Amino acid sequence: MIIVMKPNAPKEAVKQVTDLIQEKGLETHLSEGRQVTIIGVVGDKNKLCNENLTLLPYVDKLVPITESYKLSNKKFHPEPTRVKVGNHEIGPDTLTIMAGPCAVETEEQLMTIARAVKKAGAQFVRGGAYKPRTSPYSFQGLEEEGLRYMAEAKKEFGLNTICEVISEAAIEAAAKYVDMLQIGARNMQNFQLLREAGRSGMPVLLKRGLAATVDEWLNAAEYIISEGNPRVVLCERGIRTYETATRNTLDLSAIPVIREKSHLPIIVDPSHATGVFSYVPPLAKAAVACGADGLMIEVHNDPEHALSDGPQSLTFSNFDQLMNELQAYTRLAGRTL
Repeated sequence: MIIVMKPNAPKEAVKQVTDLIQEKGLETHLSEGRQVTIIGVVGDKNKLCNENLTLLPYVDKLVPITESYKLSNKKFHPEPTRVKVGNHEIGPDTLTIMAGPCAVETEEQLMTIARAVKKAGAQFVRGGAYKPRTSPYSFQGLEEEGLRYMAEAKKEFGLNTICEVISEAAIEAAAKYVDMLQIGARNMQNFQLLREAGRSGMPVLLKRGLAATVDEWLNAAEYIISEGNPRVVLCERGIRTYETATRNTLDLSAIPVIREKSHLPIIVDPSHATGVFSYVPPLAKAAVACGADGLMIEVHNDPEHALSDGPQSLTFSNFDQLMNELQAYTRLAGRTL
């Protein structure tokens, strides 16, 4: 449940309420707006059954939360969350662009791509060092060697860095080199991995599972936040349907749904959604028009010879063109790129 305080309630009144709740063995989470403070209560609310909280000074009302996810719920945190990553903030005022290869192949390849995406206006370079692939015989990534290349790209070009992690050991390694962790679609419900990502304290990009509902997705985010890490960004990357014309079906309706249900930022990955590079630009523009906080775009210097997901990767010239075309959409959305 949440406790809504009256407008301009003093800090002493808020503290009186939170102290009472914590004395009963429950957790409290504050959301302080410009005028109204909301206190989220997590735990067995039966412990409060003998307490008439509405009689406490400056308490306005109690609102039950029926959804299983609490901390990622907009009722808990009405204001949109801004997630600070390095020198950039992901949130409602900006359009975040994460661009780079599906997999880090060599140092030269990553540096070449990082230089190009930086020049085009991206704030992040993305690159996979750990690649959970459908086939065990496909390229699985360079692991820590690839992470070191990511750190070099950050040092050379001032880009923030993000990389997928697939295990506790990968989290420990990535924490030494990159700015943000990514939990891939196949691991969205790897609950132990989600907890470890939460305990790391690092910003986490959580991709939607291949056939996950929005509520399952938000419950996955709950695992991370419940470990004391509120720095979570959601990523819609398409879901599996009966359609075969694209790799997955991009669910753009997820953007307004998330906006209604959660305070967490949401970005869109049209590359993995479509699997076809020519479909990426129109869906990227549509995502911005729908209110996405950012985009994750796969870019490669030689897509035809990429070790992973070449068909969906943009060339440098295609990426430059897309970034130029996004300017108008970004302005209309009231964001800065």
